[in-house]
Amino acid sequence: MRMITRKALDRRTMLRGLGAAVALPMLDAMSPAMAAVKAAPRRVAWFYVPNGIDMRNWVMPDDGPLGKLPPILSPLEPLKNDVLLLSNLTANWGRPLLVGAGDHGRALAAYMTGSFVHQSVNNLKLGVSADQIIAGVVGKETRLPSLEIGLEETRQAGNCDNGYSCAYAYNMAWKTPSQPLPPVSDPRGLFERLFGADVFSSPEERARRLAMRRSILDTVLESAQTVQRDLGAVDRRKLDEYLTSVRQVEQQVQKAEKDGTVITPGMEKPFGVPAEFGDYFGLMTDMLLIAFQADVTRVSTVMIGREGSNRPYPEIGIPDSHHPITHHQMNPVLLDKISAINTYHVKLFAGFLQKLKEHREGDSNLLDNSMIVYGSGLSDGDQHLHDELPTILAGRGGNFFTPGRHVIYQRETPITNLFATMAQRMGVNATHIGDSTGQLAELSLS
Repeated sequence: MRMITRKALDRRTMLRGLGAAVALPMLDAMSPAMAAVKAAPRRVAWFYVPNGIDMRNWVMPDDGPLGKLPPILSPLEPLKNDVLLLSNLTANWGRPLLVGAGDHGRALAAYMTGSFVHQSVNNLKLGVSADQIIAGVVGKETRLPSLEIGLEETRQAGNCDNGYSCAYAYNMAWKTPSQPLPPVSDPRGLFERLFGADVFSSPEERARRLAMRRSILDTVLESAQTVQRDLGAVDRRKLDEYLTSVRQVEQQVQKAEKDGTVITPGMEKPFGVPAEFGDYFGLMTDMLLIAFQADVTRVSTVMIGREGSNRPYPEIGIPDSHHPITHHQMNPVLLDKISAINTYHVKLFAGFLQKLKEHREGDSNLLDNSMIVYGSGLSDGDQHLHDELPTILAGRGGNFFTPGRHVIYQRETPITNLFATMAQRMGVNATHIGDSTGQLAELSLS
C-alpha cells in the first residue's frame, strides 16, 4: 500500500552545497497527496548482432511455453519467463534483389527500415527506420528523442573493405532516406551526450556554457536561412534537413536550460574503450540503463557490431576475425567458434536484461516496462540468408506482452510487423513501417 503524505516534494528539488546542485531521484513524496501514481513510461530498444547466427544452436522446433533453451540461448534460462522467441520473421529488402550496397550493408540498413528503393547503381535510398518513427512522437517527452549506440568504430565516408557502402553497414537508424544517425561508440562521448561535458561543473559554469551554445546556434540558423534563399530546390531540401537537426539541438538546449536539473550518473566519466569486449558492452549498456532510469530517452538502438565486423574475441578463446569464420561452409571447427561468439553475445545481453529487471518502478520493474529486441538481419551468415531471422523480444511493454513463449509465424512474415506492433504499444499510430503488412498476433495472451 502506498503511503499518503500531507505534502508533496517538488520534483525539481535540488541538494545544494559547495557550489554544486544535484537532482534527487524520483521519490514517492514528489507525487501530490492522494494523487494517482503516474504510470511508468514505456521504453523501446533494438540490439543488433552482425554476421548472422549458427541457427543449428538457436532454433526451437515447437511453439508454446519455453522449455529448455538451445545452446546459444542458454544464458537466458534464468530470464526465459521475460522473453518471447519469435520465428520465421523476414527482412525481405535485405535480399540481393538490387544492385549495390552488398549483402551485409543491406542486412543492417533494411532491418529497421523495411525498405530499399533502387534508383540507379550508385543511388540507393531507404525509408525511415522504426526507431525514428517512434522517436518522432515520443521523443518530444524526453531530452534526447533517441539514443544511438555502437560497439565498433563508425565510418561515414568511402567504402568498407569488402566494397559495400559504409553508410549502410555502419548505420542502423535512419532519420530520413538520406540521413543516417551515426551511433556513438566512444564511451566518453556517450557519457557527455547523456549527462553533458559539464556534469560536474558549478551551476554558474553550466549557465555560461548554455548561453554560449544558444549564441552559436542562433548564428548558425541566421546564416543558413540567408544562404537558403539563393539555392535550388534540391539544395534547399538538403539544407532544410540540416536546419531541422540544428533546431532540434536548439530545443534540447532550451529544454535543459528550462529544467535546470542535473542528472547524477552515479559513475565516473569513462576514458577510452575497455580492452575486453564484455567490459565495453557493460560500460555502454550501463549508461543506457541510466538513460532509461532518468528518462533521458525512451528510444535506443545498440549495434553490438557493424555488419561485416572482423572483431576477434580472444577473451573467449577465439582470436579469429568474426566475419571470415561465418563463411564456414559447414566446417565443424568454424561452426563451433561462431556458436561460441553468438552465445557470448547473448550472455552479455542477458546481463543487461537482469539489470533492467532489478530496477524497480512502482509495482513493476524497468524490464517489464520495456520492449527490447535482440536480433540480426541475417540468419545464416555463410549463405547470407535474410529469412527465418533470429529474433528475441524481451519485456512486457507495460504489462501488454505475454513472454515465456516461442511463437512461430507463417514464413515470410515481415519483421517490420513486429516493429509496427511495438510502435502501437508506444502510442505511435504508424499505419506501416517499411514493408509491414499489419501487427503481429499472439504476442499477448490476454
